[in-house]
Amino acid sequence: MATRRRQRFIYGQTAWMLATIVGLALLGSLSLELFFVVSLIGFLIVTELTAPFSVTPRWRARLRWIVLVGLLGFGYIVVRRILEILPEGVV
Repeated sequence: MATRRRQRFIYGQTAWMLATIVGLALLGSLSLELFFVVSLIGFLIVTELTAPFSVTPRWRARLRWIVLVGLLGFGYIVVRRILEILPEGVV
């Protein structure tokens, strides 16, 4: 049973990332930063949609670390983009 849930999680995340690559390529907006952000959003959605109701397996508890690293990367991208937008004398 756990293997089936884990496979469903992996298939869902893989499908999301492939759809992200295709969608961004069709829109002409394919960049590493945008792919990372949209993949992180998909990871959070897939994590919540495949969460069990009563018992949390050990492999799902380790996903918190991946979420934390992803949010730190997202924060870095946001700060870098804000610094690009601000005029030179502000910072």
